[in-house]
Amino acid sequence: MTFFRYFPSKNSVLLADPYDPLIADAILHQPAGLSPIAAAIGAIARGWKSVPPPASAEVRDRLRIVSRTPSLRGAIAKGNAATEAAISGALVARGVPSSDARIAAAATMGALTAALLDWADGDEPDLGTAIGAALRVLAGGAR
Repeated sequence: MTFFRYFPSKNSVLLADPYDPLIADAILHQPAGLSPIAAAIGAIARGWKSVPPPASAEVRDRLRIVSRTPSLRGAIAKGNAATEAAISGALVARGVPSSDARIAAAATMGALTAALLDWADGDEPDLGTAIGAALRVLAGGAR
Protein backbone atom coordinates (compact mmCIF):
# COMPACT_ATOMS: atom_id res chain seq x y z
CA MET A 1 0.00 0.00 0.00
CA THR A 2 2.85 2.42 0.71
CA PHE A 3 4.07 1.95 -2.86
CA PHE A 4 0.77 3.17 -4.30
CA ARG A 5 0.82 6.30 -2.15
CA TYR A 6 3.77 7.46 -4.23
CA PHE A 7 2.96 5.87 -7.57
CA PRO A 8 -0.58 5.45 -8.91
CA SER A 9 0.48 2.35 -10.86
CA LYS A 10 3.48 0.16 -11.52
CA ASN A 11 3.78 1.78 -14.95
CA SER A 12 4.21 5.21 -13.37
CA VAL A 13 7.45 4.09 -11.72
CA LEU A 14 9.00 3.71 -15.15
CA LEU A 15 7.10 6.40 -17.02
CA ALA A 16 6.79 9.34 -14.62
CA ASP A 17 7.20 12.65 -16.50
CA PRO A 18 7.38 15.79 -14.36
CA TYR A 19 8.31 18.10 -17.26
CA ASP A 20 4.92 18.95 -18.81
CA PRO A 21 4.38 22.22 -16.89
CA LEU A 22 7.95 23.27 -17.63
CA ILE A 23 7.52 22.67 -21.37
CA ALA A 24 4.15 24.46 -21.48
CA ASP A 25 5.56 27.48 -19.66
CA ALA A 26 8.57 27.59 -21.97
CA ILE A 27 6.26 27.56 -25.02
CA LEU A 28 4.39 30.54 -23.64
CA HIS A 29 7.68 32.43 -23.37
CA GLN A 30 8.95 31.75 -26.90
CA PRO A 31 9.32 34.77 -29.19
CA ALA A 32 6.18 35.90 -30.99
CA GLY A 33 5.82 34.93 -34.63
CA LEU A 34 7.40 31.48 -34.40
CA SER A 35 5.67 28.59 -36.12
CA PRO A 36 4.05 26.07 -33.76
CA ILE A 37 6.86 23.56 -34.36
CA ALA A 38 9.56 26.21 -33.86
CA ALA A 39 7.93 27.30 -30.58
CA ALA A 40 7.80 23.69 -29.37
CA ILE A 41 11.41 23.06 -30.43
CA GLY A 42 12.61 26.21 -28.70
CA ALA A 43 10.68 25.40 -25.56
CA ILE A 44 12.02 21.88 -25.30
CA ALA A 45 15.58 23.03 -25.98
CA ARG A 46 15.21 25.75 -23.34
CA GLY A 47 13.56 23.36 -20.89
CA TRP A 48 16.27 20.73 -21.35
CA LYS A 49 18.96 23.31 -20.59
CA SER A 50 17.16 24.49 -17.45
CA VAL A 51 16.90 21.14 -15.65
CA PRO A 52 19.74 19.16 -14.17
CA PRO A 53 20.61 16.25 -16.42
CA PRO A 54 19.11 12.99 -15.21
CA ALA A 55 21.23 10.00 -14.37
CA SER A 56 21.56 8.69 -17.93
CA ALA A 57 22.20 5.09 -16.92
CA GLU A 58 19.03 5.01 -14.82
CA VAL A 59 16.93 6.64 -17.54
CA ARG A 60 18.35 4.26 -20.15
CA ASP A 61 17.57 1.23 -17.98
CA ARG A 62 13.97 2.38 -17.48
CA LEU A 63 13.50 3.15 -21.19
CA ARG A 64 14.97 -0.20 -22.21
CA ILE A 65 12.46 -1.96 -20.00
CA VAL A 66 9.66 0.12 -21.50
CA SER A 67 10.79 -0.35 -25.10
CA ARG A 68 10.99 -4.13 -24.66
CA THR A 69 7.70 -4.59 -22.81
CA PRO A 70 4.64 -4.36 -25.07
CA SER A 71 2.25 -3.44 -22.27
CA LEU A 72 4.49 -0.57 -21.23
CA ARG A 73 4.89 0.71 -24.77
CA GLY A 74 1.16 1.36 -24.67
CA ALA A 75 1.68 3.33 -21.49
CA ILE A 76 4.09 5.60 -23.36
CA ALA A 77 1.20 6.70 -25.57
CA LYS A 78 -0.86 7.56 -22.51
CA GLY A 79 1.97 9.60 -21.02
CA ASN A 80 2.61 11.29 -24.35
CA ALA A 81 -1.06 12.28 -24.56
CA ALA A 82 -0.66 14.36 -21.39
CA THR A 83 2.47 16.04 -22.75
CA GLU A 84 0.81 16.62 -26.13
CA ALA A 85 -2.11 18.26 -24.33
CA ALA A 86 0.27 20.53 -22.40
CA ILE A 87 2.13 21.51 -25.58
CA SER A 88 -1.08 21.95 -27.56
CA GLY A 89 -2.71 24.02 -24.82
CA ALA A 90 0.28 26.33 -24.61
CA LEU A 91 0.34 26.74 -28.39
CA VAL A 92 -3.37 27.57 -28.45
CA ALA A 93 -2.73 30.13 -25.70
CA ARG A 94 -0.19 31.69 -28.10
CA GLY A 95 -2.94 32.02 -30.73
CA VAL A 96 -2.24 28.89 -32.77
CA PRO A 97 -5.39 27.26 -34.19
CA SER A 98 -6.24 24.15 -32.16
CA SER A 99 -5.83 21.74 -35.08
CA ASP A 100 -2.37 23.12 -35.91
CA ALA A 101 -1.45 23.00 -32.21
CA ARG A 102 -2.46 19.34 -31.91
CA ILE A 103 -0.50 18.42 -35.03
CA ALA A 104 2.62 20.25 -33.84
CA ALA A 105 2.35 18.67 -30.39
CA ALA A 106 1.91 15.17 -31.80
CA ALA A 107 4.83 15.61 -34.21
CA THR A 108 7.01 16.87 -31.37
CA MET A 109 6.17 13.96 -29.10
CA GLY A 110 6.53 11.43 -31.91
CA ALA A 111 10.03 12.69 -32.67
CA LEU A 112 11.06 12.77 -29.01
CA THR A 113 9.68 9.30 -28.31
CA ALA A 114 11.40 7.75 -31.32
CA ALA A 115 14.71 9.41 -30.42
CA LEU A 116 14.51 8.37 -26.76
CA LEU A 117 13.68 4.75 -27.56
CA ASP A 118 16.51 4.61 -30.11
CA TRP A 119 18.85 6.10 -27.50
CA ALA A 120 17.72 3.55 -24.91
CA ASP A 121 18.67 0.67 -27.21
CA GLY A 122 21.98 2.24 -28.26
CA ASP A 123 25.20 3.08 -26.51
CA GLU A 124 25.38 6.89 -26.81
CA PRO A 125 26.10 8.05 -23.26
CA ASP A 126 24.41 11.46 -23.44
CA LEU A 127 20.61 11.65 -23.31
CA GLY A 128 20.86 15.23 -24.58
CA THR A 129 22.19 13.86 -27.88
CA ALA A 130 18.91 12.02 -28.44
CA ILE A 131 16.84 15.07 -27.58
CA GLY A 132 19.00 17.22 -29.83
CA ALA A 133 18.58 14.75 -32.70
CA ALA A 134 14.79 14.83 -32.37
CA LEU A 135 14.73 18.63 -32.31
CA ARG A 136 17.11 18.84 -35.29
CA VAL A 137 14.92 16.55 -37.39
CA LEU A 138 11.79 18.46 -36.39
CA ALA A 139 13.47 21.68 -37.47
CA GLY A 140 14.17 20.15 -40.87
CA GLY A 141 17.90 19.64 -40.37
CA ALA A 142 19.70 16.75 -41.95
CA ARG A 143 22.67 14.86 -40.59
